[in-house]
Amino acid sequence: MAAHGRQAAADLKGSGATPVGDGEAPEDIKMAIYMHGQPSRSLGDAKLRRPMVIDIIERKFEYLRKEKTLNIPGMVFLGTTASFFGIFANFIFRYCFKVKYDALKTYAPLTALPFLSTIVTYKFLVTDALYSGNISKENCVLRSSLVGIACGILYPSALAFSKNGRLAVKYHTVPMPPKGRVLLHWLLLCQTEMKVMAIPLVFQTASGILIGLQHYGMFAKTVQED
Repeated sequence: MAAHGRQAAADLKGSGATPVGDGEAPEDIKMAIYMHGQPSRSLGDAKLRRPMVIDIIERKFEYLRKEKTLNIPGMVFLGTTASFFGIFANFIFRYCFKVKYDALKTYAPLTALPFLSTIVTYKFLVTDALYSGNISKENCVLRSSLVGIACGILYPSALAFSKNGRLAVKYHTVPMPPKGRVLLHWLLLCQTEMKVMAIPLVFQTASGILIGLQHYGMFAKTVQED
């Protein structure tokens, strides 16, 4: 029996196997047990990576959807026409008040401010309302036309009237109004030329209606595709 034990030990030594003591498992069995008991690192990374990828895809899709329905050309066109009519209104009121000074101080703001106010107001009243889903087709068209009228006609006209009226008082280019009737005096002085603003009023109203219809159609088409 002792010889049989020595022969088994010699066989193990010759085969390169390392004998283990009682209660001690081989290294490969230990590694298998450890790997089975611990979660796989690649599997954990995949579980963490999957929600991040989904979130990035959803954000990208939302960005592309908004870019598609933002109607940037329509807003730029409406803002450009507002800027052009701001220049036109400034020219008319300078002619009414016979102002020949500080042209840059009046033309610069009458060019930039109507454009910026149109872009900001249109995005706030029309674009953001479309994304919220609380606006109908008729309401969208109405808001777009109101933006065209308010920011393209009323605001530039009031701004040109104010700036050139102050210059007229400063340089005494027209007779001064009597006390208590200042606004009426200026309006009577400009009433003939102010009638010309009816042409840009009609143009801005029509442009706002068309751009509102186009914008709502783009948004409705995008929602159906989604």
